[in-house]
Amino acid sequence: MRLSDIATALSARLENVLPETEITSVAGIEKAGPGQLTFVSNPKYNAAARTTKASAVIVPENFPAINTGMLRSKNPYLAWAKAIELFYHPPTYAPGIHSTAVVSPKAKLGKNAHVGPYAVIDDDVVIGDNAVLLAHTVIYRGVTIGNDFFAHAHAVVREFCHLGDNVLLQNGVIVGCDGFGFAKNDAGHWHKIVQSGNVVIESDAELQANSCIDRASIGETRIARGTKIDNLVHVGHSCTLGHDTLLCAQVGLAGTTAVGNNVILAGQVGVSGHVKIGDGAIAIPQSGIPHDVAPGAMVSGYPAIDHRLWLKCCAIYAKLPEIAKAVRKLSDRE
Repeated sequence: MRLSDIATALSARLENVLPETEITSVAGIEKAGPGQLTFVSNPKYNAAARTTKASAVIVPENFPAINTGMLRSKNPYLAWAKAIELFYHPPTYAPGIHSTAVVSPKAKLGKNAHVGPYAVIDDDVVIGDNAVLLAHTVIYRGVTIGNDFFAHAHAVVREFCHLGDNVLLQNGVIVGCDGFGFAKNDAGHWHKIVQSGNVVIESDAELQANSCIDRASIGETRIARGTKIDNLVHVGHSCTLGHDTLLCAQVGLAGTTAVGNNVILAGQVGVSGHVKIGDGAIAIPQSGIPHDVAPGAMVSGYPAIDHRLWLKCCAIYAKLPEIAKAVRKLSDRE
């Protein structure tokens, strides 16, 4: 593919390279060679851009000039994502229902559905057009799903849940598993609270491998439009997540947590129940959040506090032995 065509597709500006240069693939900056396209969006790789053997590099608009060809972009990371799409073509799945699949006669499938081996679609399920359900996917009764649904192998959607258009479930996702609700009786035993609610996942959401979204005891658990949930994430019963929010690997939300729009909870963040996290907030990896977080705040540590304050605390923590030694000397003088 010619660089000029790539530049047009990415809305990027060519510099220091012939437009007719042919690009055959994309590669990371340290492994790219002639005929390949790479990118820089993180300053730590700026030096590698000067020595890369790639034919061209996608760079920010203000990137210093280098000898290698450049495609200047306002958003190099997004341009790189789109460049990968130009060269990688994922498998396609022809419409049809595999002979080992079990599809209820009471279910309604839209046009062009692909239902793979041993998939199960129960009574009163409604699925829109262009759905792909790969092997061992299970859709419980009463589920409604919009157009362009894609479920990888072993994904499960439990009873009466609602999914919008263009929802992607990676392997092992479970939508609508029971919330963790129990009440102790007079004998000291745990009595299960019936989880009578459901889960609503709005359009353009993606749930990655082995993440679990609990159904509500009453009402609903809701994942808003465009939110992305990473591997091994747990969303407790009756939680609400705003639009375009990111939950990274191993995040855990206790029940009735309200997360706003455009929030980022990095890896292994834990949030206790009945907490509100405001729009645009960011939690650094392994933060523990037992209280509300203001919109736009960046927090870290446990209990989570302002990130800059946490960094100061960490710097002091490293000096605690010296401080303790100095305090002992002062005590000895007294």
